[in-house]
Formats: sequence, C-alpha cells, structure tokens
Amino acid sequence: MTLSLEGRVAVVTGGSRGIGRAIALELARRGANVVVNYVSSSGAADEVVAEIEKLGRKGLAVQADVANVEQANHLIKTAADTLGQIDILVNNAGITRDMLIMMMSEEDWDAVIDTNLKGTFNCAKAAVRLMMRKRYGRIINITSISGQIGNAGQTNYSASKAGQIGFTKALAREVAGREITVNAIAAGYVDTDIWANVPAEAQAAFKDMIPLGRTGQPEDIAYAVAFLASDQAAYITGQTLAVDGGLAMY
Repeated sequence: MTLSLEGRVAVVTGGSRGIGRAIALELARRGANVVVNYVSSSGAADEVVAEIEKLGRKGLAVQADVANVEQANHLIKTAADTLGQIDILVNNAGITRDMLIMMMSEEDWDAVIDTNLKGTFNCAKAAVRLMMRKRYGRIINITSISGQIGNAGQTNYSASKAGQIGFTKALAREVAGREITVNAIAAGYVDTDIWANVPAEAQAAFKDMIPLGRTGQPEDIAYAVAFLASDQAAYITGQTLAVDGGLAMY
C-alpha cells in the first residue's frame, strides 16, 4: 500500500468521535497501531479500538484530559509503555464555547485555550522527548480555518487555532534536526456532530461560501493526516495544509 504506516505507533487525541475517529481508523488501515484518547466517551473509544483490532492492528483507549499536564503525560507514557514507542502524534482534541466577546465568560475563554492550545503543547512536549531519542517523529496539529480568517463569535476558538499554527511553525524549527516533522491541517466546515447542530439557514450560507459547494467529511481530514504521517511527506515541515473545499484561499 502507498503511504504505508506499517510498524508505526500513533496517538490521536480526541480520537473517539468525528474527525478523530476517522483519523484513528485511517492510520490503522495503513498499518499503524493506534492509541485512542478520550475524556468522557469511553464507549465510543472502545468501539474505535474494536474497529482498529478488526483491521489487524493493536488499539488502546486511554482516558486523559489533555489540558491537564499530568494527564497528558500519562497518555503519552501509557502509549509508549504499552505499544513500545510513539512515532505519530495527532493533536485533534478540541472544544468550542462560542459567544460574542461582550458576553463571553473568562471560564469559556480559558476552557477553549486550555484544551485546544495548551493541550497541544502538553502532548507535543511529552511526545517530543521520546521522538528525539529515536530521531524520528510526525506531529500533526488539527487546526481550523477559524485560525486563519477568524469567525465572529469565536474569539476564543480562533485564537486557539491561530496559536496552533504559530506553535506548529516554531516547534518545526526546534526539532527538524532530529528528523521530526511538525505540520498542521486547517480543517474547514466538516460534517460532524458540531456541524449537525448548526441551524439549517446558517449551514446553507456557509456552503455558499465554499468553492466546492459542500462540506467536508471526516475522512477528508484523515487522508491528509495519513499523508503527512507517512515517509513520503518527510520533506514537509512547518506547513499548514488547508482542507476546506477552497474556502480560505489566499
């Protein structure tokens, strides 16, 4: 198979549902053993692990709130201790707390920044220690077009996602000498549970802005992750790949 990940071990944060689930399964299809991180959806995480094992790969569900440094360290350590190594880290865990800034609480600001941005830092820091010893690694941060163009009512989310892009570039420079690549994927409007809760009128308006005329599927993001995780992408680092149907062209 092209873009083979045979023999690799991947950790996918927020891997029990939506985009994270699609990523975990796609990496397993390409040969990776996969650790599925979750916070509260234990049943969903177990279902993803069962699907991974049906593909003939090893799967492991690990509960951890990546916003908490001790829990993030536990996630990475458990993955390495159980499966022997970590080759691929996909920082996918993310939340939204949308509100116009005049009504946004400090708690809603902190929750989004802590999960989306600090969680990326916590997991990457723990994983990089292991990757540097091995002189190999792939870190892929799932960011958003909101971090590129901004979205009204999402100052917290847009800031967290823009922060991930800056973090990606800076970390890529730090670890390139150890053959570790760090890239980001800026996801557009993707057909997930979050999208399903958007009012129909708003969905139609958003679709009108997308040159390809449709929302993405979780698998669209997963395919891009599989490429960036592969050896064929070894000369790509510090980049943000937009997977958004052409929405944020610039």
